[in-house]
Amino acid sequence: MISKRFVIKRLLLLIPVLFGVATFVFAILHLAPGDPARVIAGQRASEEFVRQIRTELGLNDPIWVQYGRFLVEAVQLDFGRSYQIQKGTPVTEVLRYKLPVTLEMAIYGQLLGILFGIPLGLLGAVKQDSVSDHLTRIGALTGISVPIYWSGPLVILLFAQVLNLLPASGRIASRFDIQPITGIITLDTLIQGNFAAFQSAAAHLLLPSMVIGIYSMALISRMMRSSMLEVIRQDYMRTARAKGQGSKITVMKHGFRNAMIPVVTVIGIQFGTLLGGAVLTETVFGIAGIGSLLVSAIQVGDYPIVQGTVLTFAFLFTLVNLGVDITYSYLDPRIEQ
Repeated sequence: MISKRFVIKRLLLLIPVLFGVATFVFAILHLAPGDPARVIAGQRASEEFVRQIRTELGLNDPIWVQYGRFLVEAVQLDFGRSYQIQKGTPVTEVLRYKLPVTLEMAIYGQLLGILFGIPLGLLGAVKQDSVSDHLTRIGALTGISVPIYWSGPLVILLFAQVLNLLPASGRIASRFDIQPITGIITLDTLIQGNFAAFQSAAAHLLLPSMVIGIYSMALISRMMRSSMLEVIRQDYMRTARAKGQGSKITVMKHGFRNAMIPVVTVIGIQFGTLLGGAVLTETVFGIAGIGSLLVSAIQVGDYPIVQGTVLTFAFLFTLVNLGVDITYSYLDPRIEQ
């Protein structure tokens, strides 16, 4: 049983982390060269018009006033309005449509990594130095070594061009018109009861999720194998076997839970990496998510979009790590002490 005190303590620890990230983002963007007022007005605008925009944005205020205003608005989830990407649109509105796209890919990629990585790592540890163990290790090393910008085009070439099994880009076939409800297209198609559209969305999502999941699966598999090998050699495992307990029951009942603790750490850290990796994946598969939005915003100097995106990434990452901490306490209640 997880205590409320532990969860509340972890929640409170998120506040200084998010405060630090917000301060860092504000400082970086205000130290960067360029004038947001000039970006909004355009290069041919008059100086008077630029000064007017600067006054409206509060850029003539002292830096500490701007910083305080930024923090207050960030707490209220008000990141301002887009300068360039979608001019005049609130950043939260832009993120509301882009974030689910990236989240959907990252979650499915992580699920693929977990579903395949844990059993493969477990198999490699239980059958150490066997043929299956060697194949698993070679596959894991290959998965870790291959970058997304190489594996993406490779799977497109194989599954879309040569075998013609899966679509190479996009989120769903153009003949389907799905109204966004949650923004997660596979979920929206199910909610609207359109199973043909669901099949199309799942087929479009498979290759990008596979590319994201390959690296995750390789890392989880490696960590699971090494962690389980260490647990198997513990005295309590030998004692359980000496009492006549079967090897499979001993591994699953006494070893698996303890071996999962470092694996959970890797899964939590990996989620942040997957969000970052989504930038490349979205580019390769032509998907307009939050990663490609961030790159475009940096290129055109759309600072509110950059601030909102980075803070959203940081918030999601801290939430995932909160989940990791709670899972820790479930796997090993001594951590709460």
